[in-house]
Amino acid sequence: MRRLIFLLLAVLFTLCAHAQSIQALGEGPRLRLEIEGKGTITIRLYPDKAPKAVAHVARLAKMGFYDGLKFHRADRKPRPYLVQVGDPQSRLGNLDAADMGSKGSGAKVPYEDSGLPNIVGAVGLARLGEDRDTGDSQFYILLGAQPFLNGNYTVFGQIADGMDVVRKIEKGDRIVRATVTGLN
Repeated sequence: MRRLIFLLLAVLFTLCAHAQSIQALGEGPRLRLEIEGKGTITIRLYPDKAPKAVAHVARLAKMGFYDGLKFHRADRKPRPYLVQVGDPQSRLGNLDAADMGSKGSGAKVPYEDSGLPNIVGAVGLARLGEDRDTGDSQFYILLGAQPFLNGNYTVFGQIADGMDVVRKIEKGDRIVRATVTGLN
């Protein structure tokens, strides 16, 4: 009987350790962006660190909000900086218009201090002006580390796969489809 209990405890411990190692490897909710002619980007979402931002972006993706939107920013000079998407005007509008990058879904998502750094592949909510509580549908993906952004923008995700695709994104590239997995 002791052997059986010991064996069961050993199996249970092994299963728990395996589950923790999977989580440590980044298993969890994902946002997949299919970029026309470029490939697919998979973003690991962190609902435990930025619950409001993740819930908002996931809800928009599930509604089809991002489908057909174009990246309206792709800043690489003087050094790799970021690409940005999420302005509904980009679907049909002039990407060089003065107000491009100023619209969203109409919601305001307050700043969340996720504790996640603005490193290569970080995904964060863009904001309007200096008010960090004006996040909405627009988000950026960093092409290079930008520590000066820390504490000013909600980082809610990290590229899990497809950073090579992100590096190829140009202004005007279109999201064919955005899908969310691993969230209710």
